[in-house]
Amino acid sequence: MSQHKLDAIDRRIVDILSHDARVSNRSIAKDLGVTEGTIRQRIKRLQKDGLIQFTVVTDFRMAGSPNLCMMGIDADPSRVRAIAEQLKRIPEINCVVLLLGRFNILAMGLFTNIEQLDRVVKAKIRPLPGVQRVETAISVHNLKYEAGVAKIMQRAEQAEGPAPDAASLPSGKATRSRQRRKVPV
Repeated sequence: MSQHKLDAIDRRIVDILSHDARVSNRSIAKDLGVTEGTIRQRIKRLQKDGLIQFTVVTDFRMAGSPNLCMMGIDADPSRVRAIAEQLKRIPEINCVVLLLGRFNILAMGLFTNIEQLDRVVKAKIRPLPGVQRVETAISVHNLKYEAGVAKIMQRAEQAEGPAPDAASLPSGKATRSRQRRKVPV
C-alpha cells in the first residue's frame, strides 16, 4: 500500500461514496468541479492503495438468521499480533480488532447456531499458541450495525471537523480516485 496522502478532493470523494456508493463518477465530478476522468483515476488509486473497496453489505439476517457473535480473547502479550493474523485467516471470523482493556483481541463473526460458534472457538481459536482464554457474547438485538463505512481522518483533522464541502475545494483540474464502496442491499 502506498503512503499517498489524501487531499480535500479524495476526502470529499470518500464522503460522497460513503453516503451512496452507486453514485456515478460524472455526478461526483460535477459536485466537486473536476473532470470525470479525475474522479475515475482517484478512485482507481484509492482502490489500488487499499484505502477503499466496493462490496455489497446485506442485512446479515438474510443469511439464514445468523447471530452476531463476539469473542473476547485474552492472549500472551508477546503473541497478540501473531494471533490476530491467524484469526484473520479463519473464514467464519469477519472482524479482528486489537484492544486495550479487558481483552487483547476482539473477534466477531456471524453464526447460525451456538454449536457452530462452539466448534470455531474450540477447534480454531483456543488451539492457537498464546491464546489463554476466550469469552463469547451473542447479540440478541442489534440496535445499530453499519458495517459499510469507516471515516478516514488525519489526526490533525480530527479536531477540525468533517471533510470540506464542494464550495471549499480548490478549483481547476485534479486527479480523482474511488474508495471502497459498501452498498447496503
